[in-house]
Amino acid sequence: MRDDEPELELVPRQSIAALRKEAASCKRCDIYKRATQTVFGEGPAHAEIVLVGEQPGDQEDIQGKPFIGPAGKLLDRALDDAGIERSKTYVTNAVKHFKFVLRGKRRIHERPNTTEIKACRFWLEREFAALKPKVVVALGATAAHALSGKAVTIGRTRGRATELMGFAGLITVHPSFLLRLPDEASKAAEYKKFLADLKLVKRLAER
Repeated sequence: MRDDEPELELVPRQSIAALRKEAASCKRCDIYKRATQTVFGEGPAHAEIVLVGEQPGDQEDIQGKPFIGPAGKLLDRALDDAGIERSKTYVTNAVKHFKFVLRGKRRIHERPNTTEIKACRFWLEREFAALKPKVVVALGATAAHALSGKAVTIGRTRGRATELMGFAGLITVHPSFLLRLPDEASKAAEYKKFLADLKLVKRLAER
């Protein structure tokens, strides 16, 4: 942890409900200006596993819930196959508003920049202080950047236990990566790797 990053012990501990209410009016970066609403984390107050993605997508922005689009459905399937109950995990994103560019009438996801990731770390710190999870999982490069405080290459770091913001952690791909693969053989191979990562998460949580 860098000197300019506060330790979680010093972060005020609030309930997830209180944090969600406070975050609804968040203006810590400019993404809020075009987004429909803040999409805060969701799950039980004492979840042992926290899954952190990049940012809300189009449907999440509209409905106000994380991981409910195609990537969320794939994550549900993988969690089930790994023996992890989604209902007992807390799911959130590194950035809480949907950043996009318009292409015709479609809103296309645009990756958050370092300033936006850093601004939203404020909320991750408070979520973790409230939850005190056993394991934190970074889904994708943006989440890994937010949790580690630096740019991360997934291929070099995935699949092994590490420390993320003071907690046991693991870095893996975002489920949307699997959806973008061009053929079924590639999807099957990468799904197998993703499943192996989640099985390791389960073992870490059971220690």
